[in-house]
Amino acid sequence: MQLNPYGEYAVLMAASLANDWPADRPGIIAVIREAGMTGQWSEAPDDHARTRAVIEEWLEVVDAPDPSRRAALLNAQMADAAAYPRLTDHDGEGWHLHYRDPGDALPFVVRGVVTVGTALHLVTRGMHRIGRCAADSCDRVVVDVTRNGRQRYCSVRCANRSAVQRHRARAR
Repeated sequence: MQLNPYGEYAVLMAASLANDWPADRPGIIAVIREAGMTGQWSEAPDDHARTRAVIEEWLEVVDAPDPSRRAALLNAQMADAAAYPRLTDHDGEGWHLHYRDPGDALPFVVRGVVTVGTALHLVTRGMHRIGRCAADSCDRVVVDVTRNGRQRYCSVRCANRSAVQRHRARAR
C-alpha cells in the first residue's frame, strides 16, 4: 500500500487553481489531472461556479491571521467535506486512502482533497507554510514546500523584484 501524498500535491493544486482560475470545467479538470488526480466525476452545469466557491473558501484559510484561526477555518471546511477515510484501489494507482465518498461530484472531490491535503501539509510542515506572496504588487498564494520553511515569494521573479526594491531603498 502506498502512502497517499494528499498534503503537498493537494495544496499545490489548490494554489494553482487560486492563482490561475480556469475559464471552464475542462480547465479545472486539466489542473486536477496535472496534479496527479485520476478518476471521473459526474458533470453538473454549476460545477465551475461551485468549485470556484470551494477555492474562495479555502483562500480564507490561506489569509487567516494566525494558526488558531487557520485551524478553526480548516476544521469547519473539513467537517463539511471529508468522509471517513477509506482504502481504495482505482485506475491502477495501487491501494491508497480517500477522504471522500465514492461518486462525489467535482466540487465535493476538490473540497475533500484540498481541505484534507492542506491540513496534512500544515501539521507536517508547519502552520505558517501557506500564505500570500511577500512581494508588494503580488497577491498569489505561496505554498512553502522548501526544506528550510522560508519561502515567501510565489516566484523567482517576485523575489528578485523585491530584492531590487530593498536595494534601491537602502541606496537612497
